[in-house]
Amino acid sequence: MKIDILTIFPKIFQGFFLESLIGKAVRKGVLEVRLTDIRSFSKDKHKKVDDKPFGGGVGMVLKPEPLYDAIKSVGVKKKNNLYKNFYAKPYVIYMSPQGKTLNNEIVKEFSKFKHLVFVCGHYEGIDERIIDYVDEEISIGDYVLTGGEVSTMVVVDSVARMLPGVIKEESSVKNDSFYNGFLDYPHYTRPAIFKGRKVPDVLLSGDHKKIDQWRKNESYERTKKRRPDLLKKLILENLNRSSKCHC
Repeated sequence: MKIDILTIFPKIFQGFFLESLIGKAVRKGVLEVRLTDIRSFSKDKHKKVDDKPFGGGVGMVLKPEPLYDAIKSVGVKKKNNLYKNFYAKPYVIYMSPQGKTLNNEIVKEFSKFKHLVFVCGHYEGIDERIIDYVDEEISIGDYVLTGGEVSTMVVVDSVARMLPGVIKEESSVKNDSFYNGFLDYPHYTRPAIFKGRKVPDVLLSGDHKKIDQWRKNESYERTKKRRPDLLKKLILENLNRSSKCHC
């Protein structure tokens, strides 16, 4: 997968793409990452990329010209029908508190693309006319950050985990919280007793069938206790599937 990130603060990402599993994925060639400084497309002698909003008000807005040129520089074309395969097109994501809230289904969908382009907003956001070149607006929650850089890291990290070759054991991803609609089961490691608390006996039994069933039960109970909304969603989805079955 190729990832382009358009930002006015490219140095923020330096450590992120060097460390941990993301850094390994970049070094292995599973991820190809390019950081584009939007300021490099400014025609202002001071490399200014923002201006006051029309109509007045506080804050500054990222100007359309440098953003447009930055988006075009990474291969984005206005007409999506130029691509026979939809997932081969550069998919432009604008990180915005007004966007659709990120969830695991969105992450899975993003992982199908060969090329993701992230636009990191700042200040009061970007000129609305640039939204014409955006495929989707994404938020990571109902709160506001100083810019789109941190939220972009969140999306890249969650999408990268879905790519073959990033996580060594594929089953690890499939057992994660949300992948199948449930929260993950509890995890334990050595020592077997810590501060008087003992690891559940079943995990020490060596009976993999019982361990698997214990984990499924714990996953269900944890979801029921902590996120009943997820269970409700699964029940509704199953009911909808059943109502559509004509067998």
